[in-house]
Amino acid sequence: MTVSRRSLWLLCGFVAAAAVAVVLVPVWIIQPFRPQSPGGLQTALLLRRISPFLTVAAVLLVGYAAVRLWRASRWWWKGLLAVMLLLTGGSVWAARQNHFEWMFQPLHGAKYAAARAATFVEATDLVIAVTRNGEAAAYPIRQLAYHHIVQDVVGGVPIAVTY
Repeated sequence: MTVSRRSLWLLCGFVAAAAVAVVLVPVWIIQPFRPQSPGGLQTALLLRRISPFLTVAAVLLVGYAAVRLWRASRWWWKGLLAVMLLLTGGSVWAARQNHFEWMFQPLHGAKYAAARAATFVEATDLVIAVTRNGEAAAYPIRQLAYHHIVQDVVGGVPIAVTY
């Protein structure tokens, strides 16, 4: 059975776009400080789980189509094939990255202020409070929502505060 060149080009384009989408959709859905619906979150997490497998299948399909199309293609079509292969290959790499670690960096070496000097904390802001060996510290949840973890020492005890 022979596959037409047009079918191979359509396969290449569709599969390359799908490989990029399966990686970018979870990034778009799960953003800091943006509400997510339960269904959207479920979709994003499903795509994160299956994207490593789908992207490998995608690069194999695009590679197959590119090999079949390469010889009979002009240089600009070869360039388009190369771009599709790069996008699909990039999606294989991106599917194995945890972009959440890039977005939510731990807060190392945080600067601390006495309660009366902490003007950036409103009286109604929620905090996580820790008391150890007579020393107390409070960590605003609004800031923890972005950094997710603060490493500190309270009362001589190293702690990791997370939210």
